[in-house]
Amino acid sequence: MDSESIMLGGNIELVGFKDLDGGSMVILKKMIGNHVRKISDMCSNFEKITINLKHVGSGRNKFEIAAKLVDNGSVYNSEVTDFNLFFTLDKVLQKMQNVIKQ
Repeated sequence: MDSESIMLGGNIELVGFKDLDGGSMVILKKMIGNHVRKISDMCSNFEKITINLKHVGSGRNKFEIAAKLVDNGSVYNSEVTDFNLFFTLDKVLQKMQNVIKQ
């Protein structure tokens, strides 16, 4: 874990989320918690998920979110780029669920 990351519980790491305002973080943490609960139920041995946020584009109004999940030694990845932070997070975690289902 580096200084740019935030840990939620013991197995959720957020990277690049430090600059967000408190109100956005409350919503994001709730969304992440709900999705990760569903994801961990689908896993055989959920170990860790790391979610990376990057601002892309000149106006910092486009978000790239990449998620990496470790389940029983297997690694799953998903990535989404969009203009709305909350939709982007929702899409990347939904995509992760779909990757695990396969």
